[in-house]
Amino acid sequence: MSSPTSRPNEPALRQQAKREQHLLLGLALPAVLAVTAIIVIPVGWLFYLSFIGSDGQPSLEHYRKMIEYKSYARVFLTTFEVSLWTTLICIALGYPLAYFLAMLPSRLAGVFMLAVLLPFWTSLLVRTYAWLVLLQKKGMLNDFAIHIGLWDSPVKLVHNMTGTLIGMAHIMLPFLVLPLYGAMRKIERDMMHAAANLGASPAQAFWKIYFPLSLSGLVAGSLIVFVLCLGFYVTPAVLGGGRVLMVSTQITAILENQFDWGAASALGVVLLVATLLVLFAAARLLKLDAVLFGKH
Repeated sequence: MSSPTSRPNEPALRQQAKREQHLLLGLALPAVLAVTAIIVIPVGWLFYLSFIGSDGQPSLEHYRKMIEYKSYARVFLTTFEVSLWTTLICIALGYPLAYFLAMLPSRLAGVFMLAVLLPFWTSLLVRTYAWLVLLQKKGMLNDFAIHIGLWDSPVKLVHNMTGTLIGMAHIMLPFLVLPLYGAMRKIERDMMHAAANLGASPAQAFWKIYFPLSLSGLVAGSLIVFVLCLGFYVTPAVLGGGRVLMVSTQITAILENQFDWGAASALGVVLLVATLLVLFAAARLLKLDAVLFGKH
């Protein structure tokens, strides 16, 4: 048995732990203040404005309008529809691309990864207007398609849902490829060889081993793309041409035409709550902590 004098000095340890906690709090204080100033206060101000009526008094007027007028429901439906289709297109294009990159040697994969990261070096507005030039009726894509006989007359590829989805999928694709590529790189290739040695066909080995192991990156990338699309503004506004009304474009229209901060704030609050509900549902149904952090 150890003597009482050999035991650690518990009060001193507790005091040291408190000092460490205060030190960590002091180090985190600038970040906490920055988050409060940049996020918490503006969002709180939006919540406050959304409950102020046109007469300047507390009211549920703006939320009541969103229930009464069907146009608001159509805007939210379009927002979720565009976000969902963009996510599905990114999955269809991004999964094969990420798989191709993961199968390459590390050096060669790094070279090809530059092509995925290249859009980040260009302004979002420049990329959007580049698609506008390519997709318009007298644009390069229509001219090339007519030249090779794909169609006879110019096809309307912009200022509609088609152009919006093309532009958004191009911009969002890297956000899906990067986490998916990271998950695929962690998969041991020996597992596929072992499955083949045990008699599995390439398709069986892929669907029963490789795909489940890559699912964490796929879910994480899909959530990132979907959530970012919910609040997207520039691409739908330019390529949609006012015909694809999402919540962000509707908020801008309300501020420009009516200068009604209350109605615009209410739309922003509902979109924020909808986004949090999506993340909450994903966390509950898909065990988001295990997906993002590899917990089992």
